[in-house]
Amino acid sequence: MSEKQVFIFGAGYSGKAFARAGKAFARPKQGAAMILGTTRSSEKFEALRQAGIAPLLFDGALTDEIGDALNKTTHLVISVAPEEAGDPVLNAAREAIARMPALEWIGYLSTVGVYGDHGGAWVDETARCRPVSKRSVMRVEAEQDWLRLGGEIGRPVAILRLSGIYGPGRNALVNLENGTARRLVKPGQVFNRIHCDDIAGALWQLIEANTGGIFNVTDDLPAPPQDVVAYAASLMGVTPPPGIPFDAAQLSPMARSFYGENKRVANAAIKAAGYRFRFPDYRAAFDHMWASGDWRDGEARSPMKRG
Repeated sequence: MSEKQVFIFGAGYSGKAFARAGKAFARPKQGAAMILGTTRSSEKFEALRQAGIAPLLFDGALTDEIGDALNKTTHLVISVAPEEAGDPVLNAAREAIARMPALEWIGYLSTVGVYGDHGGAWVDETARCRPVSKRSVMRVEAEQDWLRLGGEIGRPVAILRLSGIYGPGRNALVNLENGTARRLVKPGQVFNRIHCDDIAGALWQLIEANTGGIFNVTDDLPAPPQDVVAYAASLMGVTPPPGIPFDAAQLSPMARSFYGENKRVANAAIKAAGYRFRFPDYRAAFDHMWASGDWRDGEARSPMKRG
């Protein structure tokens, strides 16, 4: 197998986790894959470099530098949200992507929001997409655009539908420490979640085999959000914030819209593709983050002092 070069459009939180995980997937004779990634701000270059990503600027226009990188890229990952005018990457670089001489595989990071509301019922990849929010409607359209392009150029496309992303620096432990944690209670409401390390692992699993298809990348335990905060508080040894009835809560329109979608998302397809979750549920992940001390920003630290 030839040496891999991965190009990430939109190398943010998940992209950096993917790059950090790359060393675990390095082959002895090949070493780690070359990983390049875009950001909208040069101020973020150093953070990308520290994660193992060669940074490039992308503000919606294809540059010569990006074009040169795409010509050597074997695996393309897209983690850029669609806009009213369509997918920004396809709008800027569709023709360049269609001509990529070394391209073997495309991965598109989407969201389980494409399923919409299913009244708390289980859904898998065969469920009909009935998105509620405009952003999820645009996600469905973007998924179809990428699948269509893959069919046109004869390359596998993997659509990864992600649930609520958390990990170091983004979790209920951090929210409890900084005083922003809330326990909103809406009877019957559940959400799935996914640790950023499992997004990274699932991506590498699909890349290694050049596997295409649609995959829910989500944990095994859809749970009420207030339970997650309570569990984090129990690890810290602090009193959880009081429950707030959902109807009485002051929320932004976007935050309120999340609670308008209630479903349990199954993940059998990504498991059938060979992936085994590092953190199958939030309890396992929080136990690890608290014990290792990496819950703040990814660096090993001592657990928060109590008292």
